[in-house]
Amino acid sequence: MYQVIARKYRPQTFSELIGQEHVRSTLSNAITQNRIAHGYIFSGQRGTGKTTVARILARCLNCEKGPTPEPCAQCATCREIASGSSVDVIEIDAASNRGINEMRELRENVRYRPARDRFKVFIIDEAHQITSEAFNALLKTLEEPPDWVAFILCTTEAHKIPTTIASRCQQFSFRSVEFSEVITRMQWICAQEGITAGEEVLAVLAQAGEGSVRDSLSALDQAIACCGSDLKAADVRQLLGLFSLDMMGEVAQALEAADSRRMLELVQELERNGHHLQHFCRELARYFRNLLVARLVGGGSRLIAASAAEQARLVETAGKFSEPDLTRYLRLTLDLYKELQYSLQPRLHLELGLLRLIHAGRIHSIEEMLSGMGSTDPLPPSPRPTTQRPPVQAIRPSVRTAPSPPPPPASPGEPGSLKRRLHASLVEAGLAFIADAVEHSEIAEAGAEVRFTAPREFALALKSGDLKTTLAKLSGRNMKITLVSAETEGAAGSAAAAGANPGPDAGSDGGQGPGPGEDDLSRRALSHPEVQRFQEAFPGSHVRTVRNLKQ
Repeated sequence: MYQVIARKYRPQTFSELIGQEHVRSTLSNAITQNRIAHGYIFSGQRGTGKTTVARILARCLNCEKGPTPEPCAQCATCREIASGSSVDVIEIDAASNRGINEMRELRENVRYRPARDRFKVFIIDEAHQITSEAFNALLKTLEEPPDWVAFILCTTEAHKIPTTIASRCQQFSFRSVEFSEVITRMQWICAQEGITAGEEVLAVLAQAGEGSVRDSLSALDQAIACCGSDLKAADVRQLLGLFSLDMMGEVAQALEAADSRRMLELVQELERNGHHLQHFCRELARYFRNLLVARLVGGGSRLIAASAAEQARLVETAGKFSEPDLTRYLRLTLDLYKELQYSLQPRLHLELGLLRLIHAGRIHSIEEMLSGMGSTDPLPPSPRPTTQRPPVQAIRPSVRTAPSPPPPPASPGEPGSLKRRLHASLVEAGLAFIADAVEHSEIAEAGAEVRFTAPREFALALKSGDLKTTLAKLSGRNMKITLVSAETEGAAGSAAAAGANPGPDAGSDGGQGPGPGEDDLSRRALSHPEVQRFQEAFPGSHVRTVRNLKQ
């Protein structure tokens, strides 16, 4: 009868084990030093060798030449354990024997000595499925078993093992096997079986296993049954329902060109060819993750489960996008994958999600938006890869000078000459906020005094020391600055007119201006550094109303 590859080439000794050096060395040393524990917990993802190591350990303990870290594989005990027919090595599937009655039966079995071998070994697979009551029944036996008993609990979910059980056992965490080690193992197996498989084929099979040797070998067995002894990457991908880099590269090309139509065509092709849309989304998320890693660390990295040729292509594609773009694409694709799990219209959700990726690629930074305020032309698309953007401080001078062009020069004797010269000097110095306040003011010069009449929102700017310094440079001497609020003069004139010709609503308070408290509130708000920076970044902006949120 045919024996599948995963069972045929199952490791029989510690030397054949791959990817679990920490487990192998610890158990070998424990056997050599005769420090054998009565309870072990082997945990880790599927197909990483938990049950295999449990059987190897049982052979090491019961071999006729043992206990030894290198069993002979020739004696009757070694052969029976390898075939699963040993009387003294009992394997229990806890998925179907999880109740208290089964554990009581096991507890009774522990009392009897081995029929032939040195140890009676109990291998309990899927141990996390044992009920709490059954674990409690096993607790005392597991803590103080007879000298001839060893328990090995194998599980993929170690967190479900009660702490009372875990504290009485030695725990070993089995790791995912490295991508390169899986490929090396499959290359050796293909050579033994006479199978022709290139590096790309083996990479596809290793990717399908996701760190599980058993899953990769099962995929290899399936590929041989379908394609014969000569395996091709395209055929294996089609068999396993995987997507090539070419397919994922078309998504990247559509993103680079911001081609929404091509995105919709890709979804149509997927559905026409019978592909699972959620599976495609999962592979797309993995693709963006690999692109992001390639963008950060380059090619030839162990962080990317791909062949050397595939990594080179990933690096080339990643160079067309920025790190923030790839991060956004990965985040949006993961969200889309979760939505597709419960979607009643997966095609609609996938189309919407891919279009969202294109829109995410059009996002500009605040620095780019601010730098484009000075021109009437729309912002061009962000180049990829995005280079390091200049800080905000480097672009503020161009933003400040955009809304307030300097007026034409005037001779000193003309009316308004001081205002124009002062405005031009402030603009040249990059003091757009103060220049804007001067432009909205009326200036009257009398000897060594300059009187500014301006709206209240410009009062803070006109009190700046930079204004006094610039004014002194223009006049060649220190000038006294007097500030008058335009609202105050207007209110005084209105009051005088109202006193001379009172109207029917003169006694109402609907037309009264802000009181002294509101003036102080406005002054404190306008003097806040954040408000000043905002007004410098957006010249021409005005604070219309200041409201106290505590009232």
